[in-house]
Formats: sequence, structure tokens, C-alpha cells
Amino acid sequence: MISRVTLLLAATATLAACTSAQATRERQQARAATEFLERQGSIADPGRVAAADFAFAKMAREDGLWTAFREYAADDAVMDAPTGYASASELLAGREDPAEPIQWAPTDVWSSCDGTLAVTLGRFLRPNGLVGDYVTVWELQSDNSYKWIYDTGTPDDPQPPAPDEEDIPEGAIVVPGLSAITGRVADCPGDTGMPVPAAPVGAAGSDAGEAVAADGTLRADWSRNPGGSRTITVRWLRERAWETASELMIPASD
Repeated sequence: MISRVTLLLAATATLAACTSAQATRERQQARAATEFLERQGSIADPGRVAAADFAFAKMAREDGLWTAFREYAADDAVMDAPTGYASASELLAGREDPAEPIQWAPTDVWSSCDGTLAVTLGRFLRPNGLVGDYVTVWELQSDNSYKWIYDTGTPDDPQPPAPDEEDIPEGAIVVPGLSAITGRVADCPGDTGMPVPAAPVGAAGSDAGEAVAADGTLRADWSRNPGGSRTITVRWLRERAWETASELMIPASD
């Protein structure tokens, strides 16, 4: 897969017949993506992102919740704060691990074509029994590992009913904690020869943040809304158009 996409990007970069400003930008973007992949030896791999999320959750269970958050945080990671967003390193510094951690597992992964940015969506279980959805934004690091740059979640409202054991078919094999995961990769620049549409613009200001893949094919925007609620929106490039992959709203009470 690395060779296929690298060659595709390289071919796009050598289309000498394209003289427009848009074509020039695409050639520069293609060259940058190709050079990055050659340096990193990596390309979009939703499985690796899911594995990082599982390892993150495992460390939280075994070594402590905030210990894991510190270990898997990128240098520029941010977290929800009462008045907006704040540096994760500052918020987590000296924070003691709770007696019981939150447990979680991913169910969906979206990755940019070049693998520089990815997002996991999954389910969590709090020690008090509440379950809900979470979103984690992952960034590829210089050492080829993935670390989170933003993480948020909210309990279901209303909470789902407890599973009824009578509904489990006779002879079924139930494996606690086993999740089915769907991995998706955004279109690569130049896949169809059509111009790449401009990316949507997220909210601006101190109450907002964003992460955009190096190749521009995936972006995540988070913002604090009037009244204190928060929204994170994940968009990706599909068939030469921007689509919303996921959007999660966190009520002010969370």
C-alpha cells in the first residue's frame, strides 16, 4: 500500500501540463506528502491507530488513568477546561490517579490518506456504571508513534438498558471487551485528477481548536458553544467532497 500511494502522489506531482495555481498547490502538496512518507516509512493504517487506543486504555486500567493520559499525550495536547481549553500537560501535572479508571474501546477509526492525523470514536464505561461515547484525535509523531492531541466524551442520555441475558442465543460465545472496529481512510490527493476542494473552516478564538492532516484530507474541529456545551466535528475528504465523519456534542453539565 505504501508503494501504491507513494507512486500515485509522485505521479500527481509530475503533471507538467497543469499550470494553474491550484495545480501548483497540488504538486507542492503531493511532494510534501511523498517526502513525509519516505521519511516516516508509514502511511494510513487505521489498525495502528486502534492499537494505540487499546494500549492507552490498557495502561489506564493497569497503571492509572491520569498516568496513561500523561504517557499518551502529545506535547501540544489540550483538554476541556471550565472556560475553554487548556494545555493537557498543565492540567494533568501532579494529578493523582483515581482508584478505578474509566474503561473504553474504539469502534471506529478515520485516518487521513497520509496517516498524519486520525480520529477514534468509541464507547466508555465509568466506574459509576455510566456508559457513553468518546472521541480522541491522534497525531503521528516523529518517532512514528501515535499520541492524542484532544480527547473528550459524554455519557448517553438516557442511559441504555442493561443487556438482557435471555436475548443471548444458546451456544453463543460472548467475549467481554471485544469490539468490532471499522477503519476508514480519506481519499488521497490526486486520486481522481480533480482539484481538491477547499477544507471547511472551523470555529475561531480561544474557545476553539483544530487539527488538520499534513495532506489536508482529514480535520477535526472542537469548540465551546454559548451556554457551555462543546462540539467536536470530524470531517474527511471522500469522492472529492468534504463529508462529516462524526460529530459529538457534550452538554455543559459534562
